[in-house]
Amino acid sequence: MQRESEKKENFMKGVLVLMISQILIKLLGLVYKLYLTNRDGFGDEGNAIYSSGYQIYALLLTISSVGVPNAISKLVSEKLAIGDERGAYRIFKIAFVIFAVIGFLCSSVMFLGANYIANVMLDIPEAELTIVALSPSIFFVAIISVIRGFFNGREKISATAKSQTIEQVFKTLLTIVIVEILAVGFSANTTIMAAGANLATTLSTIVSFMYLYILYKMFKGEIWHKIKNSKIKEKVRIRTIIKRILIVSLPISLSAVMSTLSKNIDSVTVVRSLKTFLSEKEAKEQYGILGGKVDTLTMLPLSFNVAFATALVPAVSSALARKDVKTAKERINFSILITILIGMPCTIGLCVFAEPIIRLLFPNATAGAILLQITAFTVFFTVINQTINGALQGMGKVIVPAVAGAVGLIVKLILNLILVPNPYFGASGAAIATVINCIISCAIVFIVLIKSIKLEMSVLKYLVKPTVATSMMTVCLLFAYNILNSIIGGRIAIILALSVAVMIYALAVIILKILNREEIYMLPAGEKIYAMLERLGIYGKHER
Repeated sequence: MQRESEKKENFMKGVLVLMISQILIKLLGLVYKLYLTNRDGFGDEGNAIYSSGYQIYALLLTISSVGVPNAISKLVSEKLAIGDERGAYRIFKIAFVIFAVIGFLCSSVMFLGANYIANVMLDIPEAELTIVALSPSIFFVAIISVIRGFFNGREKISATAKSQTIEQVFKTLLTIVIVEILAVGFSANTTIMAAGANLATTLSTIVSFMYLYILYKMFKGEIWHKIKNSKIKEKVRIRTIIKRILIVSLPISLSAVMSTLSKNIDSVTVVRSLKTFLSEKEAKEQYGILGGKVDTLTMLPLSFNVAFATALVPAVSSALARKDVKTAKERINFSILITILIGMPCTIGLCVFAEPIIRLLFPNATAGAILLQITAFTVFFTVINQTINGALQGMGKVIVPAVAGAVGLIVKLILNLILVPNPYFGASGAAIATVINCIISCAIVFIVLIKSIKLEMSVLKYLVKPTVATSMMTVCLLFAYNILNSIIGGRIAIILALSVAVMIYALAVIILKILNREEIYMLPAGEKIYAMLERLGIYGKHER
């Protein structure tokens, strides 16, 4: 019983550390996005240049590294679950070499092909400098990803969290400093400022790599001590390990590629299609709204949830390696429930309050409320997708998320080509296509998960009660905002109204008893929280 309690505590500790880190990262990301969007000479047009180059970078980055942490984490955790310390370390060493080579090749392609990518693929010549500025970071992120996966597999998720936080802190600071220097030196040239903003990304990844390398050197002595005392001495051939790494990492990377390609479809089709009935400047501004403000705001809620997807991979894979199906089911069930409780209110909040939120955050560039309202619906399905993908990857079904993503992507491309050139839809067509893409992908992985492992998921608990809680929050949010707006108005009204909504939602979740005793115990300080709820008479002593 004690061991079971410790396992739950370790899982939630890792989730909590990564969640706090991700929230901080997204908030810092929002800071520099707000700075760029509101800065004179940058705005929506600057976001178009910045985002177009960044999406090509994100695609090559995904190919070289994005699926790597989860893949290495899964393989390392499986080895450690059976006590094979030497095997876990060999996986890390071989993966490091493999992805260093892949990262170097991708960096080279981006650097040497910058002119072709900007002028031919994107039809945004100004993006060439941003692509060149970003190209070196792919190499560093590829090897960073292997180190993070190694630490995650050893359940040292704090190493990943700290490295990501350090990277984002430097990225935010360097973005502001470099852009300000270039703005003064080049008379606020939008193209130069966009390139400078992406140069900050490259420099911050180098800092992150240096931190992880130092941490690894400090940790290496402990690793070698465990290897020497490891009972398993079997030495697997290098070719076998490489094959195993690629079999696991390629499908996971492919799944991430599908998600990134959705943004690339927009970067390639939106400006080109909008120019059939809008001026080039207006077309770029519309894409800048999609790739800048809308993406920034809809990605923010994902930070609350990505921790579950990351922590589930080693948690589920190690539990199944020990034949502990009960623990695997518990963690999947709990993660999906919390994901729903996070995704639903965020989706409705962004949809209902799109215009006030944009006015609050982007006072110098207030366009885009309708695009945000439509795209907000991707939040719910994306967070569910994130969590289920983590569960499936932990179960070894790594190809399923990639297939689901590919199906959704094909639908997204077809809809973009049909809707965006139509003046009635325009940029909204791309937003609608993204929502449908997310729904299709989410439906496929959910069906496979349910068929693969029997989960106890009642409609009342997982759908009806969260919907009621979200509805209560929405009504109170609208009421509070209207009252406060008539009294004090402006930004303070929306900030206070959103704060009230968060408290109302938390109370609704408690009153409706969406979480049972075991699930509350899995939360940080869960036993204390449950004891307090018992004293308040909300939960009984013998409730499950």
